[in-house]
Amino acid sequence: MFLWGTLVNGLLIILGTLLGKLLHRIPEGMKSTVMHGIGLSVMVLGLQMGLKSQNFLIVILSLVLGGVLGEAWDLDGKLNRLGLWLERKIGSNGKGSISQGFVTATLIFVIGAMAIIGALDSGIRGDHDVLYTKAIIDGFTSLILTTTLGIGVIFSAVPVMLYQGTIALFATQIDRIVPAALMDQFIMEMTATGGVMIFAIGLNLAGITKIKVANLLPGILVTALAVGCLYFYHQLT
Repeated sequence: MFLWGTLVNGLLIILGTLLGKLLHRIPEGMKSTVMHGIGLSVMVLGLQMGLKSQNFLIVILSLVLGGVLGEAWDLDGKLNRLGLWLERKIGSNGKGSISQGFVTATLIFVIGAMAIIGALDSGIRGDHDVLYTKAIIDGFTSLILTTTLGIGVIFSAVPVMLYQGTIALFATQIDRIVPAALMDQFIMEMTATGGVMIFAIGLNLAGITKIKVANLLPGILVTALAVGCLYFYHQLT
């Protein structure tokens, strides 16, 4: 079943959130230190991914044009409004903002190479190992995030499953449409572009900046277009 890895990922996010809710009595000082630790770790992960680019101009172009599109579409505002709507429907118990937990966790779990590569592996080869690994990482991360940001983290499981599930469904036919060399180039540059976004998330988690990372998400689409144009240009010349 090509959606099995995605379902496991979503379930472990939910399980991690529920376990984190049970551990909510962690002292505030410890929570702050742990959150800074997560932020630093996420920054290092993003930096490693960002350095994998073979054409950093594509990364710059993707972030600039993606940022323009994201601001025009107000993706960050829409995500936050969705989180606030959830907060109004469910209520906040003072243990953290449902909106903040939902938005932060969604960005961490959705952005990155593992989500796309894992979903592609699930759809093309029926291999769920990458998503199983991501599920374990996301489960532990959701546990820690819940102790500091609250129950809103649990709702991130929905966009994660929709996003990865859609890619896996598309991937069942992608190998008939997209050349393997083009796919490899896209994954490499997408990894780098996503890495810069993940680095920004780490900065936000560490309390250093307040970057609207969601508004950079269209950069992934720009990366796909840029890589595709370069690939076909080289094929024609």
